[in-house]
Parts: sequence; C-alpha cells; structure tokens
Amino acid sequence: MTGGGRFVYSAWDGTQVGFSYDADSLLSELTDDLLYHGDINASLRRLMQEGMTDADGNRMKGLRELLEQLKAEKAARLDNYDLGGIYDEISEQLDEVVESEREAVEDFLAEARMSGDSRREEIAANSAADKQLQLDMLAPDLAGKVRDLQAYEFVSAEAREKFAELVEQLRRELAQSYFDQVSGAMSDLSAEDMARTKDMLAELNRMLEQRSRGEEPDFEGFMERYGDFFPEDPENLDELLEAMAQRMAAMSAMLNSMTPEQRAQLQGLAQQLLEDMDLRWQVDQLADNLRQAFPDAGWENSYQFSGDNPLGMAQGTEMMQELGELDQLRQLLQSASNPGALADVDLERVRRLMGDEAAESLGKMSEMARALEQAGFLESREGRLELTPLAIRRLGRNALDELFSKLNRDHFGGHRIDSLGVGHERAYETKAYEYGDPFALNIEQTVRNAVRRQGAGTPVALDPEDFEIERTERTTRASTVLMIDLSLSMPMRDNFLPAKKVAMALHSLISGQFPRDYMGMVGFAESARELRPEELPEVSWDFAYGTNMAHGFMIARRLLGRQSGTKQIIMITDGEPTAHLLPNGEVYFNYPPVRATVDATLKEVAMCTRDGIRINTFVLDATSYLREFMEKLTQLNGGRVFFTSNDSLGDYVLVDFVENRRKLSHRRRG
Repeated sequence: MTGGGRFVYSAWDGTQVGFSYDADSLLSELTDDLLYHGDINASLRRLMQEGMTDADGNRMKGLRELLEQLKAEKAARLDNYDLGGIYDEISEQLDEVVESEREAVEDFLAEARMSGDSRREEIAANSAADKQLQLDMLAPDLAGKVRDLQAYEFVSAEAREKFAELVEQLRRELAQSYFDQVSGAMSDLSAEDMARTKDMLAELNRMLEQRSRGEEPDFEGFMERYGDFFPEDPENLDELLEAMAQRMAAMSAMLNSMTPEQRAQLQGLAQQLLEDMDLRWQVDQLADNLRQAFPDAGWENSYQFSGDNPLGMAQGTEMMQELGELDQLRQLLQSASNPGALADVDLERVRRLMGDEAAESLGKMSEMARALEQAGFLESREGRLELTPLAIRRLGRNALDELFSKLNRDHFGGHRIDSLGVGHERAYETKAYEYGDPFALNIEQTVRNAVRRQGAGTPVALDPEDFEIERTERTTRASTVLMIDLSLSMPMRDNFLPAKKVAMALHSLISGQFPRDYMGMVGFAESARELRPEELPEVSWDFAYGTNMAHGFMIARRLLGRQSGTKQIIMITDGEPTAHLLPNGEVYFNYPPVRATVDATLKEVAMCTRDGIRINTFVLDATSYLREFMEKLTQLNGGRVFFTSNDSLGDYVLVDFVENRRKLSHRRRG
C-alpha cells in the first residue's frame, strides 16, 4: 500500500496466491461495523461495497471499485472506436469494385482502338459508354448499389469476383450479427443450405410459439436435426434462445447507436441481402419472438462512440454485445444486497470483460455468507441472516483480544479456575496439615518432607507430621451489571463503538475466566432496559436525546438483588443525567439537567449504596458539570470515577475489573 491509502496492483499472471480469507478473519473484519450498526446483513452489504485486504496484503475489490472499473471499461470502448466504420468499410469496398470495373471498361476500349478495326472500335465505344453510364447511375445508398451491381453485367472478371466475395462476406457477417452460433454453418450459402437454414429458423419460431402457449417444445429432436448449426452445444432451449436474443439485441443496439443515415443504409442493405436469401420473414419473426421472451436483453440500448478506430460489422456487433454485458453486470452489482445475490454472476464472462482480479474478487465476495454459515457463525431465518451463539462468543473474544493486545497480558496473570470441591479454589500453595483441614494431600511435598525427616532409602515411611495439603481459598463470587449509555451523544462523539467493545470484551472475560460470576447489562438513554448477552451484538444507540441514569440504576439494582457475592455497577457514559421517570411512568427530559432529575438519580444511587452495591463510573468527554455530578455520586456511594477517552476506555475498564477481582480473591483466602 502506498501513502494516502492507495493500493498498487500488479498484473495477474496465474502464479500469485491471491486474496484469501477464512471465516474467523471474515468475522474479525466485520466486527467493528457489526458492533457499531448492530445488523449482520447491513455489515455484509457494507463489506461488499468497500472490499477488504487479507493478512498478506492482497485486496478483494469492493462493489464500488468494481463499478468504477466497469465504468472505465465501457468508456475505453466508446472513446476508442467509431461505429461509422461499418458503413464506411462497406462503401469503400463497393467503390473499389466500381473503380476496378471502370478501369476494365477503359482497358476494353483501349484494346479496341489499338486493333485498327473501326467497326470493333465503334462497338466498343458504344458499349463502354453504356457501361460507364450504368456505373454512373448506381444508386447512392448501400442496398441500392448492391442491388444494381447484382443486375449489372461485369466486364472485369476480377471486379465480378471481388463483388461476389463482398456480398458473400456481408451475408456471413449479417448472419453472424443476427444468429451468432448459426454463422459457422452459413459460410457456404448454397441453395440447399439456404433452404435448410430457413427450415431451421421456421422450426425455432414454432418452438417459441409452443412455449408461449404453455406447451413443451421438442428441443432434443430439434438438436438432432439442426445441432450442426450450434457448435457450442447448448444444453437446453433457454441457453440457445438467450444467446441468440443477446446477439440480435446487440444488432438492434448497433442500429440504435448509428446516425439516422447510417442506420437507414445498413437496414436497407440487410433487407436486400436477407430478402435475396428468402429469409427476411423468418428473421423478423424470430426477432419479435425473442423480444417477447427476453425483454431485458437490451433491445433499446444505444451508445455514443467518439473514437477514431473504425469497426466492421462483425466487430461492431461483438462490441455491442460486450457493452450490453457490461451494462447487465453493472445492473446486477448495483442491485446486489447480499453475497448470495452474486452467485449468478458468470465469472468467466467477468474475467473476459474485466480481468482476473475482478473475477477473483466477485468469486470470493459471493462465498462470504456461505463461509460464515459453514463455520457456524450465521444461520438463515425467514430470509435473513442472523448471528449464532458461537458468533456472539467469537465477537466477544475478538473484542477482548483487541483490548488485551494494547496491554501487557502478563499484567493480569492467568485467572484459570480449577474446582477442588464445592466452594473452594486452589491457591497453588501448600501448608502443613492441621486437624480439621480438608484432606487435600499434596503427594510431592508430603514425600519430600518424609525423605528429609528419615533420610534417603526405601521404603519411605510416612508420618502424620509429614502431611502437606493444598492451601485453598473460599470461592469468591462477584456480581456485576454493566450500564452502557445508548444516548445519541455517544455515536456523535465516537464513543459508542469503544463502549460496546468493552461490553463484549467484559462479557467474554467474565464468562470465560470467571464462570461463577454473574454479569448483567443495562442500556440507558431516554429510558433504560435490560440487555441480554445474545442480543448485545445487535444493540444500537437510541435515536433520542436524554440520559436516564436513574432508570438504569433502578434496573441494575433489581438485577443484582437476585444475585449473591460482591456486587458492583460499572457505568460508561459521556453525559450528565438529563432524564428521569415521573410517578406515572412517563419520561421527563430537560437539558440542562433540572434539580428533579439530579435528585431522582442520586436517590437511586443511595438505594444502591444501601444494598451494598458499589458504582464505578467511566466518564468520556467530561464537562465541568458532569465532573461535579460525579463527585456527588462517589461521595454518596463510595465507588470510584475514571475520566478517560474513547481510545483508552477499554484499558481502564478491564484493568480495573481484573485487579479488583484479584483483590477480592486474595481477601477471601483461607
């Protein structure tokens, strides 16, 4: 990556490993967005839009980048080519035929004059004048000129041959423009071939009419009779018809993109050549049927070319088909609302139009949701993706790992708990056995005591004074409620995501390292509510002003009232109390805070203090008024207050929680 966040790409040569991810890295990439917005479906959509970079620095392009590339690919084609070349190329070739014939007529007249035969010279002069007049009177339009030259009797065998080859080439190109796969079988247009082509088109039209009536066409029988017309071997009628519809729609788009004069010239030429083949009616019928069957194939598309490189007819229809495919791909990417919507993308077509890197990105993108489902992180319910309990635990662990990565892990120690009977934890120390102690004998230290007493040798005789037992501590239990401010000021000040990460991390820490502990959660804004751990990833802020600490303390106190052990409330907020509940249950809000709100809040603090609940508060973006209020809260409750910032919030909360949890265990040792 270069400065300013720009990525530099190298051409794909098939040797690079390329972008890769697993479900864990994908969930990690989604964590911040998911915790901030609370919707896995929306987070996946945003990841699709933005793309991502793997651990090796390889890039999966997002939809925004791919749409920009599509726009550039389309512009490159329109800026480089000139569609008028189709008309110019045919016109120039016809002019060459006419010029070659004129030269042959002049040579014929010159030979007659050199012969010395006056009669021959007179006949040659009359014939040459007639020929030149016929050539002068050729119709100005392409179709008329072709028709007149077909009726003209050439003097030059070379000009006659060149004209016949040109007509044959135009017929083939028209056939290719209209029929795509059929063109290979129409290269030699004998009378028998033309009749068989007409029969094939007639049967194809009949099958389309049968389908429109709800009947089942005999596709297999059709392929047995006319399969040689279709070297790509379509597997069903839909594949065949869709390919033909795209090709005929491309021809229509090419005509739409021409000037009125160019369009009239080419349409007239096509009609002349197809009528000559007695195929015009069948072609028109097929086009009408395909329009009805595939109305979205791009029949009305038109493009504005501004380049200098002329396109021939075959090149023109190929270009139109590419432009149509680019437009279809753009529409698909713009409408894709989830990774599964990209499953229908033809990656080989993307590779041909946009290159390997774009195809690789779309392929990886389409597999994201499936990878998360297969890993057990997502499940589909009523058409929506939802997080599983496994994913919720993993998100908590991700948040915890991220916060711990900023600290020295050894600072905390291992908090591993091994149960040795109900109500006790190992202290990993020993003591001499005393009457009444639990007989948790430490064999190693006991034998060492006996050897020290009696000396080396076997057998080792044990004496009660040798007994050494495990020192234990009575099981400590802490009950914690985390109160998170969900008012609108939290996201406005960029405090919401750090606070939610702390909640996820603290829940992960307590459930993993202190499984006997209780942790509850309360979210508060204009009013407060209990939050269950399984809904925490999807919790978002409230679109309401108001910081109702009083209601939050009330719910937290009720939750802790059902628990045992040491009790505490950890509150994270960035605002002073501005709301409280009225006696009728309605919410009263006012900013700046009024005395009634402050009193209602401190009343709940006093009730928490009475119930032995310690309140520790972590304050973000403290104002002078908020500092003053927090001093009153701590004086009344005896808890502590930390004034911190959103980038160090997690450090403060986790360090404080773990250190206090350790002190609690040490105080309770027996």
